[in-house]
Amino acid sequence: MRERMWVAYAFLAPVAVVMAVIVIYPLIGSVVSSFTDLDRSNSATVFRPGSEEFVGIDNYVTVLTSEEFRGRLTWTVVWTAANVFFHFTFGLGLALLLNQRFRGRTVYRLILMLPWAVPAFISAVSWRYIFNGEYGVLNLFLEGFGIDGPNWLSDPFWAYVAPIIVNVWLGVPFMMVALLGGMQSIPADLYEAARVDGANRRQAFWNVTIPQLKSVSVAVTMLGIIWTFNLFVVIFLTTGGGPGGRTDILVTESFNLFQAGQYAIAATYSVIILSLLLVFVTFYQRIFRTEDVAR
Repeated sequence: MRERMWVAYAFLAPVAVVMAVIVIYPLIGSVVSSFTDLDRSNSATVFRPGSEEFVGIDNYVTVLTSEEFRGRLTWTVVWTAANVFFHFTFGLGLALLLNQRFRGRTVYRLILMLPWAVPAFISAVSWRYIFNGEYGVLNLFLEGFGIDGPNWLSDPFWAYVAPIIVNVWLGVPFMMVALLGGMQSIPADLYEAARVDGANRRQAFWNVTIPQLKSVSVAVTMLGIIWTFNLFVVIFLTTGGGPGGRTDILVTESFNLFQAGQYAIAATYSVIILSLLLVFVTFYQRIFRTEDVAR
């Protein structure tokens, strides 16, 4: 047994080292930096050591009491909720469709998987050109029907809508595949028993499919919320946070602060993001675990 455990630890050691270098060490550095006044003027360089000073929780007070943070947090929550809702709704609908037997089903599956196969940054840049107000394909298509297309990336309202469209395009295939896998694992005997009891398709869906998909739905929804809450590439490459920083979410705001040389404030944002997600995951799992125990 000891020899087997030694082999297991030997295989896990490289992964642990890599995780420590690229995840744990930067995380500890961010937490420490968030309690200092670190910025471009006092950070360490090749020619001089860092001269940052400990400031306690001043950075957290500054961030949490600022209008910018409240605005970014509100939009981040709306952005996450809207995307996950559409991901799940469209993914469930497509999974139901592809779970049926019809000619060409494999071809449709491959086509619907294309957005997931293309790297996110390529899709985001492509959609940015599609949304171009003057030369974009979308507005040229609308002009063919006599409709004046909006300025997707500069209008205050449509700038919120455009990245949601892009992220729904990117995220639906994952949700579709996960839910389709869950549907195909449901025993056919349950549907047969429902038909014997006189249930129609709608009743079988609500009383068999949905309850049996609960475990899969809970897992993919939680993953979707975490990924979308931290999704940098779509906002950054589609709207760039514009107009006027209105579409910046917390993670892009942290990046902007880092680029501006406000390293301590950027680290404070990252620690707050991590804390919010940890609190969410804790309560999310506790709620559904409590429901399962009650049943």
